[in-house]
Amino acid sequence: MRFPRFFSLPSSDIAIDLGTVNTVVYLRGRGIVLNEPSVVAIETRDGVKRVRAVGAEAKLMMGKTPEGIVTVRPMRDGVIADLDVAEQMIKFFIDKAHGGPSRLPRRPEVAICIPSGATPVERRAIRQAATSAGAHRVHLIEEPMAAAIGAGLPVTEPVGAMVVDIGGGTTEVAVLSLRGLAYSTSARVGGDKMDDAIASAIRRKYNLIIGEATAERVKLAIGVARAPDDGRGIILPVRGRDLRAGVPKEIEVSQADIAIALADLVGQIVETVLSALEHTEPELAADICDQGIVMTGGGALLANLDEVLARATGLPVIVAENALTCVATGAGLAMEDPIYRGVMTLD
Repeated sequence: MRFPRFFSLPSSDIAIDLGTVNTVVYLRGRGIVLNEPSVVAIETRDGVKRVRAVGAEAKLMMGKTPEGIVTVRPMRDGVIADLDVAEQMIKFFIDKAHGGPSRLPRRPEVAICIPSGATPVERRAIRQAATSAGAHRVHLIEEPMAAAIGAGLPVTEPVGAMVVDIGGGTTEVAVLSLRGLAYSTSARVGGDKMDDAIASAIRRKYNLIIGEATAERVKLAIGVARAPDDGRGIILPVRGRDLRAGVPKEIEVSQADIAIALADLVGQIVETVLSALEHTEPELAADICDQGIVMTGGGALLANLDEVLARATGLPVIVAENALTCVATGAGLAMEDPIYRGVMTLD
């Protein structure tokens, strides 16, 4: 495998964190240039389907489309669920990252982040979608490795480091050392499941039906991993449709409500981390005692989650400074810096 040529390529090469909820793009030599929702709006007219919008514009249409237009999220649990739509989305993001297709000097080489537990079939689907979208060559890098590089962990040294990457579809937990994963595991828990849990809890308690976008807004505004000490905590007005009367209605939701709704999912994340620690070699575990646990991904920003995890493990827990873009940044650095040679694959 000849990596030197790859590392010397011009700046049209990109790294993509193809997430269930958001796609983040890193352009070689420039850093993060794009961070948009992984959503595509498809319009059907006279039996012909075409892409109406992608990214932020498409997300604004979710739950509000007229007949003939549907919004699609082609990623599920960190892997491709709809190959054709994913291809269109990747092509759009590649072109947008370069300022338009006319500005591309050549077909770029692309590094794409994948879950550590992705199957060979899922890996081939990602590679096929990126190649069809215009990539000259596709490199794959496992998300925990990319997250660790992006967070500045010493992945090339004989030192154990643990990263917990909580994305939209999965939570990836890994122990890394010497450019490899000493142990990795994952759970199908992420931002999407949190949104679903919030919507279900509000429906049960308040007989109010809310949409996906509203559930996400509630999570971002008052989401919390444990109940606040002062009772209900912050109160947020939430609008939706009354389940019984069928008319629009507004209620007030508290942080305590959200903590209860997310309790099971937070517990699953904690159990996944504890399981990884139980399977870690003693010498690596000793390093983790010194280094602590680093959290990345959008889910890492859930209030008090770091405190809950620290209390359960007895270890220091740190939320990465650039948690939302760690994975894409790490993949980009792996392209740029020969020190990380070998962490990407062409299989």
